[in-house]
Amino acid sequence: MDDARFADTSDQDLLAQHVAGEPDAFGELVRRHRDRLWAVALRTLGDREEAADAVQDALISAFRAAHTFRGQSAVTTWLHRITVNACLDRARKAASRKTAPVDDAERLDQLLEPHESAEAPAERQDLHRELLAALSTLPTEQRAALVLVDMQAYPVAEAARILDVPTGTVKSRCARGRARLLPLLTHLRSNSGDGVTERNRTQGASVPPASGPRDAGSSDPAAVKGGGGHA
Repeated sequence: MDDARFADTSDQDLLAQHVAGEPDAFGELVRRHRDRLWAVALRTLGDREEAADAVQDALISAFRAAHTFRGQSAVTTWLHRITVNACLDRARKAASRKTAPVDDAERLDQLLEPHESAEAPAERQDLHRELLAALSTLPTEQRAALVLVDMQAYPVAEAARILDVPTGTVKSRCARGRARLLPLLTHLRSNSGDGVTERNRTQGASVPPASGPRDAGSSDPAAVKGGGGHA
């Protein structure tokens, strides 16, 4: 639920109030930004439980490290950077162990938002399934870049700030990722007129955009555990 006290308070002022001891300020930041953080984590890791854990780890880190924020970037950029780093850390730790392939139908259904699974046309569900299966084949760094640029519509420069790498690195990761996805997603371009879009004028197939999750309801950082607050 929105807190009317913070309606006109900027993100940076909320963070400053949190550092100063305002008990509800950080919860308002979580309320404002958790959906996009959750979407990035879910589509970077491809697993709801891992994504929930990553976002929770990130929010706890941000809560504790708020005093280190120096205002050199937007608060949302800072939060996304912490979240992506948490995702990459989890992905690297999991890299040595084999996991079930993401093309399993039941597991892919779990990756779709509840309202997508229940209400979206079959074609949209199929698109998401194939997209997630294709993304799962990419190295994590390439996947993170494509999620930010192609799925979350961040400009390359903003994605570079979030990932804390040069813009050229983001462009290179996106280009390599798209090149690897191209043979897996080419049929989607012919089967769906708007399924695959051109973004940032980068050559190659870009990832079809996906809707972010619905508002989760709770502003407690710990509420992200258990699927970003989704039932």
